[in-house]
Amino acid sequence: MAEYILGIESSCDDTSAAVLRDGVLLSNVIASQQVHKDYGGVVPELASRAHELNIVPVVSEALAKAGIKPAELTAIAFTRGPGLLGSLLVGTSFAKSLSLSLDIPMVMVNHLQGHLLANFIRQEGVEPREPAFPYLCLLVSGGNSQIVRVDSPVDYTILGQTIDDAVGEAFDKCSKMLGLGYPGGPVIDRLAKLGDPERFKFAKPQIPGLDYSFSGVKTSLLYFVRDRLAEDPDFLEKNKEDLCASFQKTLIDILMTKLIRAAKQTGIREITIGGGVSANSGLRERLVQEGKKRRWNTYLPEFKFTTDNAAMIAVAGAFQYRAGVRTPLDVAPVSRMADF
Repeated sequence: MAEYILGIESSCDDTSAAVLRDGVLLSNVIASQQVHKDYGGVVPELASRAHELNIVPVVSEALAKAGIKPAELTAIAFTRGPGLLGSLLVGTSFAKSLSLSLDIPMVMVNHLQGHLLANFIRQEGVEPREPAFPYLCLLVSGGNSQIVRVDSPVDYTILGQTIDDAVGEAFDKCSKMLGLGYPGGPVIDRLAKLGDPERFKFAKPQIPGLDYSFSGVKTSLLYFVRDRLAEDPDFLEKNKEDLCASFQKTLIDILMTKLIRAAKQTGIREITIGGGVSANSGLRERLVQEGKKRRWNTYLPEFKFTTDNAAMIAVAGAFQYRAGVRTPLDVAPVSRMADF
């Protein structure tokens, strides 16, 4: 009998549902929210209200595209956290209701775990390319920057993480400083391709071990731009491509320095990236370059699986379901999760 897993993702501002059949992706529907661009960031109250409107049609569309009825589902995987509490509450409540009405189990998933396993999303007609265990994952997003050792689909160890801001936040703050809009990552990535990454230099914090820090880089950019604008009011317009290229290179240098150190310390040569910032073309190119230089086996998730999506939640949930994990109906969503 086929195993059908429904995945539900609602941790931030994207409502998503996906269906797997025996580990193969049948559908992955995402409803994005555009209203937040007007505010320069995600507004939690608006996000949760949009999830309430989107969750039923998104799940219905995912089931329809998969060609199955709700009664055929084997289990429901949902994001418990971390994320915006109101948004998570919508997804969790829907998962509970559907689980109860269909009398099938549900499995809670750490959102970050989904990003760690994005390379295991299998698609019809696409040759799978999956890392061997153990592997290292550079997990980078708007809320997280971590180096994680993955020993199995359900066994993870955080080797290093940011002690202040996430790298995705640094991209967004840079974009705001330069007047480029929100979200900042894609804009900076696009402009960086047109600029000189060696033109300007910004401070790189010296943090011991494998931990990261990005607050000082943002401050360095802030003071640099402030001083140049005092000399030339048109400095930003004249130099935005070079500023983006130089700032992006600084962030990538910081990320890769620690990842290289982690690979040396662990002896692991299976290397992946995940999270929203893993869509950054500069980071992807640098990872491939370092991989060739250091004889790593590198794995890049498809662009459509770098942002928040239910396919990765369904995959993570399927692994846990097969491991015997079940989640009780009294579970509550959490905005922060201490570990995996």
